[in-house]
Amino acid sequence: MEPDLQRELIPRADVLHLIHSLDHLKITFLGAAKQWQLLDAAGEVPAEPSYTELLQHAIDAQDLSRDVVRLAAKFARSPHSTTRAGRTVLAHLATAATMSSHAAPRFADTAETALSLSQAASPTARREPANSMVIDHATARAYLRRTSESLGEAAKELHAHLDFQRFLSAVAPRAIPTPPPAPSSRHR
Repeated sequence: MEPDLQRELIPRADVLHLIHSLDHLKITFLGAAKQWQLLDAAGEVPAEPSYTELLQHAIDAQDLSRDVVRLAAKFARSPHSTTRAGRTVLAHLATAATMSSHAAPRFADTAETALSLSQAASPTARREPANSMVIDHATARAYLRRTSESLGEAAKELHAHLDFQRFLSAVAPRAIPTPPPAPSSRHR
């Protein structure tokens, strides 16, 4: 195999480890986006939204974001990030890090607004903050889903890289021509 092509390959064990990490985070983010609900079963803002529960969404989102940022930073420091596949993976990780970092503040805004709802005197005074809270919470969940998608795209790129490695290993033995037999050096 050509040296330039060899440098472009990320070792299989490293690829598999990274895919495992990406898949785990992808599922975690998607699960959080589905599980962390604001609206009740009727699709309404609860009369007394729980500040504590909404603040916990912000805390958990911050923790998840930290995990993505650390994974992106670790990959960026590795020599694998300079390969063709690595640059694409890094771009997806950068998007995931950005999206995930936007979720926590939106969840925190939701929690803060929940506190102000308890001070609203009338249903009319509650309407605008309640709408704002719904938008912030939905936006935060959208950031979690977008993070999950970016992590999935990074894993998809690594799966394609593994396929490429399999292809190369299948064609490499046939690509190297067999040298002709050495001429006989016997003199007669």
